[in-house]
Amino acid sequence: MKGSSALRVEGSSRMPSTGISRGVSVLDFVLRVMAFICTLGSAIAMGTANETLPFFTRFFRFRARFDDLPTLTFFVVANGIVSGYLVLSLPISIFHIMRSSAKNSRIVLMIFDTIMLGLLVAGASSSAAIVYLAHKGNMKTNWFPICQQFNSFCERISGSLIGSYGGAVLLIVIILLTGIALSRR
Repeated sequence: MKGSSALRVEGSSRMPSTGISRGVSVLDFVLRVMAFICTLGSAIAMGTANETLPFFTRFFRFRARFDDLPTLTFFVVANGIVSGYLVLSLPISIFHIMRSSAKNSRIVLMIFDTIMLGLLVAGASSSAAIVYLAHKGNMKTNWFPICQQFNSFCERISGSLIGSYGGAVLLIVIILLTGIALSRR
C-alpha cells in the first residue's frame, strides 16, 4: 500500500509540470503568430509607403518613397526575413505543443530567435534614426524636416516602426519563454 501511494504522489507531481510546459508551448505559438503579423504588417506598410507632391506645375513633382533611402529598404528586407522565419518556425512550435519534453529543437529555435531579434532590432533602430530626421530634421547639417510636406508618408513609416518594435518585444518574450521551458527540464 505504501509503495502505491508513493507512485501516485510521484506521478501527480509530474503531471502539472507537463501541463505547464504545454501551456508555455501554446503561448509560444500564439506569440509567434502575433510577431509574424507585426513584422509582416511593418514590412508591407513600409514597402508601400510613397507620396508625391506637385511642384508649381503638374510636370514637376516631389516624390518620397521608402526605396529612396537604403536604411528603409534594409528595414523592409529585415522585417521580411523575420516574417518568413516566424512562419517557418510555426511547425516546430506545434511540435513543441505535442511533445513538451523536446529539448534540442527548443535550443536551436532559441538560437535562431535570438539571431532574428538582432536582425529585427538592427533594421528598426536604423530606420528610427531616419524617421526621426524626417520628423525633426537637423538644422546644423541643413537637413530639413520633410514630414510637414509629406504627411501621409511620415505617418506610414512611423506606424511601421511601431509594428516592428512590437514584433521585437514579442520575440524577446518568446526567447524568455523558451528559456523558462528549458530551465524546467
